[in-house]
Amino acid sequence: MDTSSSATATLSPGAVLLIQLALALGGFAIGTGEFAIMGLMPNVAQDLGVSEPQIGHLISAYALGVVVGAPLLALLGACLPRRLLLLLLMSCFALGNFASAVAPRYEPLLVFRFIAGLPHGAYFGIAMLVAASMAAPHQRAKAVSRVLMGLTIAILIGNPLATWLGQFMSWRYAFTLVGLIALSTVAMVAAFLPSDPHEQRSSPSGELRAFNRAPIWLALGIGAIGFAGMFCVFSYMAPTLLEVTGTGPGWIPLAMGVFGAGCIVGNSAGGWLFDRLRLRAVAWILAWSTLVLLLFPLAAHSLWTVLPAIFALGTMIALGPALQTHLMDVASGAQTLAAASNHAAFNIANALGPWLGGLAISAGMGWTVTGYIGAVTALGGLALFAWAWRLQCRAGNG
Repeated sequence: MDTSSSATATLSPGAVLLIQLALALGGFAIGTGEFAIMGLMPNVAQDLGVSEPQIGHLISAYALGVVVGAPLLALLGACLPRRLLLLLLMSCFALGNFASAVAPRYEPLLVFRFIAGLPHGAYFGIAMLVAASMAAPHQRAKAVSRVLMGLTIAILIGNPLATWLGQFMSWRYAFTLVGLIALSTVAMVAAFLPSDPHEQRSSPSGELRAFNRAPIWLALGIGAIGFAGMFCVFSYMAPTLLEVTGTGPGWIPLAMGVFGAGCIVGNSAGGWLFDRLRLRAVAWILAWSTLVLLLFPLAAHSLWTVLPAIFALGTMIALGPALQTHLMDVASGAQTLAAASNHAAFNIANALGPWLGGLAISAGMGWTVTGYIGAVTALGGLALFAWAWRLQCRAGNG
């Protein structure tokens, strides 16, 4: 990864901060757009005349868009200037959300959610490279964390706001809001991020060759399977609160905020653990996730126990920074593709979790079965971790 490009090396600290804020605003838009529908599941289902498990398929469609788009667009865009690529990706995201807001039926909405997901992973991959290129070597992680903070704040603030807006007006206004935030990101990136004709660009063929290694694939597999449990429970949290806990709709935005607070704690904890335990941190996070998921069905029957359980569910996001940092260690020569593919892996989890949960709920197993299904996926992540750990020990890095 290039340390500092010629166009950004002479930028003032204030200019760099504005660029980081612009990139973080894109993360805020993406985070709000990705998770907003989870809090509005009952509203969308009623308006479109479909079941809530079918709305879970809308979540999966977005996630599959991320899975397809992240590696594909990262490779296709390797020859483009990063500034131009960021503008194109965020413009595509805005259009996907505006189209979602005006979708007349369930089937077109399914297609539009897939389209909106396409630029997700590639945007984050390129944005993190841009942030790192403007920072000194010892400050890269801090710069990257500022960009990712937009995603975390979206979970804490953006999603409760979108849920409230959707409940009191229409779910369509929530997607309109996301599209407007995305357009604001386009304007800020265009205004503050300078062009750099001398920036170092990666080769698609070189990235592919460096990418195809077992440690990279295992890290992505841990994220794709081990993280599915969080999405399995969170995707059906709104109907669970209504049908099992017995709360009113007004509690759903608060629950979204509690989940977001847990995510902020988990995001910090994941980095802290990995700094101290390296790859072993992944095992501890997955073990914690298994416990949280097993306890969720028991906690779901009371408001005063389900809120702490939702907070604990949010802390499972600790797996994100831990795996991202591990990928930086093992993906030398494939930084762009690995950074984008990490988001693809987590969105495989975002597709797998709601799909498995929807199957079980449709089979009549009840809303809280999502916790038990999620625990199984976390154990699957632990099995992949054991494989990765053996490989690392054989290589003399255990």
